[in-house]
Amino acid sequence: MSEKSIEIERQIEISVPPQQTGLARSWSKLKRNKAALLGGAMLLLFVFTAIFAPLLFPGNPSAPNLIKALEPPSAQYWLGTDELGRSILGRIIYGTRISLMIAVGVVMVGLLVGIPFGLISGYYGGKIDFAIQRVTDMLLAFPGFLLALSLVAILGVGIENTVISIGISMIPIYIRLVRGCVLTVREQTYVEAAKAVGTRDHKILFRHILPNVMVPITVQTSLGMGSAILFAAGLGFLGIGVQPPTPEWGAMLGSGRNYLFNAPHVATFPGLAIFMAVLGFNLFGDGLRDALDPRFKL
Repeated sequence: MSEKSIEIERQIEISVPPQQTGLARSWSKLKRNKAALLGGAMLLLFVFTAIFAPLLFPGNPSAPNLIKALEPPSAQYWLGTDELGRSILGRIIYGTRISLMIAVGVVMVGLLVGIPFGLISGYYGGKIDFAIQRVTDMLLAFPGFLLALSLVAILGVGIENTVISIGISMIPIYIRLVRGCVLTVREQTYVEAAKAVGTRDHKILFRHILPNVMVPITVQTSLGMGSAILFAAGLGFLGIGVQPPTPEWGAMLGSGRNYLFNAPHVATFPGLAIFMAVLGFNLFGDGLRDALDPRFKL
């Protein structure tokens, strides 16, 4: 080989970048998405607040102090006090724990029920698919919040019942999402090969199909957490979600609506907390979708 040929090959090796893995490409796209980074930073702030709540606000956020009722923001009370003289900042900090716990619980209910039924419906088809989809259609016939509202009215108020009610309203979304992905993946060559060698159905579902449908599930999980916080806040605002004196953002917003004219800070800051949390999940979820789906390019 001539020196000129060797030099040309070297130029080609230098000019061609090393091939990135799918995860590396996704991370690179996510880092270039400023909106997704902003959403991720907001979520990290809320997670940090939830973990270190006792350090950020020592004391009992539910302890009343009527002498300090409805005080505006000041050096002592940065976000003011509510109608019972409780620090709004302290209640928002501890309310972060409640809201994130509800969001995680709701998503877990949706995942644990929706994924198996979606896999079975999409993989087997036939009468099983027909039965599952008709039940799903009935659940989807109700608006999500209205369904959660009805279930809470049946089950009763409280954190556990709120999680169950909102989680049930999320189940049909995951069933439809997983089923649609399975209908595509089950026709792939590697699935047909696994069937041909006699691999059992449950191994095909959880070893070959499920890992290949995790991208849309991951994106939906992030977006679903934002919806769960919004639903929980709506139930709390109506007085049928998490009950006082537990510091929950929706309940705080509901109690503060009575003081919008003489003490607007009581409702403003819990509303901003809900807004920022939902916005953070939505921005990060959209960024994940753009980064993980090869059809989207920044």
